[in-house]
Amino acid sequence: MIRFEQVTKVLGGKTVLDGLSFEVERGETFVIVGPSGVGKSVTLKHMVRLLTPDEGDVKIDGESISQATGEALARARSRFGYLFQGGALLAWLSVAENVALPLRENTDMEEDAIEQKVNEVLRRVGLEDAGDRLPEAISGGMRKRAGLARAIVHEPEIILYDEPTSGLDPVTARTIDRLIKKMQGELGITSVVVTHDLHSALSIGSRIAMLHEGTFVELIDPAGFIGSANEEVRKFLESQYITREGSWEK
Repeated sequence: MIRFEQVTKVLGGKTVLDGLSFEVERGETFVIVGPSGVGKSVTLKHMVRLLTPDEGDVKIDGESISQATGEALARARSRFGYLFQGGALLAWLSVAENVALPLRENTDMEEDAIEQKVNEVLRRVGLEDAGDRLPEAISGGMRKRAGLARAIVHEPEIILYDEPTSGLDPVTARTIDRLIKKMQGELGITSVVVTHDLHSALSIGSRIAMLHEGTFVELIDPAGFIGSANEEVRKFLESQYITREGSWEK
């Protein structure tokens, strides 16, 4: 569904992506892991043309988004929902108004229909009683859920998650994990998640790819990832106290 073909990107004189090639399959939860600064978010931004490859191409169902312009680019982007790392809610709008924004800006829906749709997605993410509150009046976890509601309100085919559990306590982080799995299970959405939280990755991912020095050094299912012999993968696993003999393997 999403295909990277030999994508290279240089930022600030540093090669962040180096001939990266992979494909995300329809309906899966594809997780990209690695330490901070290795290019995970850069990879994500190429999928919606927030960044353009210096070399190579990114295709959505066989059509290049890297070369699309005008209406073609708008159509391609409309297939995506995007959960930004900090939630990216507008501080002067209520939770419900933030969620309604994509519908008000990009559709001809009547206000009654928008209100009904917003209430539906707020219930889906457990925020049915928070619609009238401003972002500053809710917790970080609730802001993440509000951001997720905004990402799914226009019923996208693909959701991109940028560090969805970053800055959250472990209990709230696992709540977000369950919501991601729920969205994939109930809506059949294709999900791409970038994270340095391996506990999250192993919980939600159908496949896990580790980014190192501009390319993937491993791309495999969670069980295979835990058992990987790759040195960089092993260091990353052990840094979060996950070992071959640990609880995840069991």
